[in-house]
Amino acid sequence: MDAETVYSDDPSSMALRWTSGGAGRLHVVDLDGAIEKRPKNLDAIRGIINAVDIPIQVGGGIRDMETIRMYLEAGVDRVVIGTEAIRNPQLVRDACQSYPDRIVVGIDARNGLVAIEGWTETTDSSAVDLARQFEDTGVAAINFTDIERDGMRTGPNIEETRKVAETVNIPVVASGGVSSLEDIKALMPLAAVGVVGVIIGKALYDASVDLPEAVQLLEKS
Repeated sequence: MDAETVYSDDPSSMALRWTSGGAGRLHVVDLDGAIEKRPKNLDAIRGIINAVDIPIQVGGGIRDMETIRMYLEAGVDRVVIGTEAIRNPQLVRDACQSYPDRIVVGIDARNGLVAIEGWTETTDSSAVDLARQFEDTGVAAINFTDIERDGMRTGPNIEETRKVAETVNIPVVASGGVSSLEDIKALMPLAAVGVVGVIIGKALYDASVDLPEAVQLLEKS
């Protein structure tokens, strides 16, 4: 948090930029919420919801059913549960039952072990073991992030992503380290084991990846 880079003070305009570039879904993280353990950027998120017409998923600071309900009623398509997936897995199960196909589990890992509380704490639970807990619960997807690579332009962790995808029947979305079209090409073979998408963040903001090119690449596959 003390090494953040601010790319824009207008999240809604950035959302429109990525929508016009062909993004299929917007992944929004309330970074302050992840640290404070409750939503902290509601106005900005509502602005994004009102600005675009593609599905939005939101994570960060989602710790209870009330917050899940609030986001979904506000127009968010899916909510991402991260820390509470390991602290309180029953919340994930209950949310999936109440809101089928609208709950995503975010698994952030460091050296194969799950990191929580905005990445400030590493647990002794493996990403693979955590993923297994949610098989057959109705989770819409697992967002798997290798946080050693996130924002570092070092390429995605192909093997760890593969391990998670091969472990469960839940669709997996890869995240962390994507910095070029070559990185996306490297992930594409994982579609065979259940990787259904890729989240691109910093590489879009610093123009390392051209979004329309990336979309075109994946549409041809």
